[in-house]
Amino acid sequence: MTLFIQQLLNGLTVGSLYALIAVGYTVVYGIVQLINFAHGEVFMIGAFGSLATWQVVCRSNTGLWVLPIMIVGGAVCSVVVALLMERFAYRPLRNAPRLAPLITAIGISIALQRAIQLWYPGATSNVSYPSIDGVTGSSLTIGSVVIQRTTLFTLCVLIVSAAALYIFISRTRTGKAMVAVSQDPDTARLMGINVDRIIAAAFAMGAILAALAGVAQGLRDSNVSSTMGFLAGLKAFTAAVLGGIGNIQGAVAGGLVLGLIEAMATQYIPGQFGGNAWSDVYAFIVLILVLVFRPQGLFGARVVDRA
Repeated sequence: MTLFIQQLLNGLTVGSLYALIAVGYTVVYGIVQLINFAHGEVFMIGAFGSLATWQVVCRSNTGLWVLPIMIVGGAVCSVVVALLMERFAYRPLRNAPRLAPLITAIGISIALQRAIQLWYPGATSNVSYPSIDGVTGSSLTIGSVVIQRTTLFTLCVLIVSAAALYIFISRTRTGKAMVAVSQDPDTARLMGINVDRIIAAAFAMGAILAALAGVAQGLRDSNVSSTMGFLAGLKAFTAAVLGGIGNIQGAVAGGLVLGLIEAMATQYIPGQFGGNAWSDVYAFIVLILVLVFRPQGLFGARVVDRA
C-alpha cells in the first residue's frame, strides 16, 4: 500500500507538469485550431528565463523571497517568445493550409533549442538549477511515504493555476471573448472583438503556465537543459489529446491521468517491459489508443472543425 501511495504521488507530480503545459496546447488549439509543437520550447525558455533571473537579479540568493521573482522572470521570457512566435510565424499563415503552420512550429522548436545552446552559457549540456529554501531540501515523511517538497509545490501550482484560469475564462471580458472567438471568430469580430488581440492573449496565457511548469521542473530535477521541452511537449500534447484537445478541464485531467499511467506502469508491469526506461513508451501507447478508439478524448472537444 505504501508503494502504491508513493507511486500515486510521483504520478500526480509528473502529471501536474504535463497538465500545465497541456493547457497551453489546448487553449491555442481551441481558438486558432493550431497544434503549436513549439510550445514545449516555450516551457524550456521559461525554465532558462527563471534561471537567468536568479543569476542576474537575485544575485544567487536562495531565500524563499526570490521564487516569485524567478517565476515572473521566467514568465516574461516565455510570454515574449510566445508573442513573437504568434505575430511573426503563425499570424501570416493563419489562412494557409494546416500543414504550413505545423511545419513552421517544428522549425521554431528546433531554432529555439539551438538559440539557447548558442547564447546561454553552458547550455550545450545540463545547467544546474538553484535550490530554494522551503521549496527544495529535506523530504517530508508521513508513515512510510516520502513526500518531496517540490511535489507539494508542483501540486499547489497546478491547483492555483487551474482555479485562476477558470476564474479568468468565466469572469473576465477577455476570457469570455476567448470563448466567443473559439466558437465563431467571424461573428466575434462582427461583435467588436479584436480577434488578433484575443489570440495573442491565448498564446500569452499558455506561456505563463508553461513557465510555471519550467520553474517546477527545474526545482524538481535541480537542472535544466535546452532539450527538456521536446519530450515534455510531446507528452503534454498526448495529455491534451487524452483529455480532449480544445478542452481546458480535459487538458488538466489528461495530464494527471497520463502521469499516473506512467508511474503505475513503470512500477507494476513486471519483467523487461517495466521500469523508467519504458515510461515514454507507455505515454505514446496511450496516445495511439486514444487516437484509434476515442479521438475526441476523455472529455471531448468543445470546439468545432472550421476547416
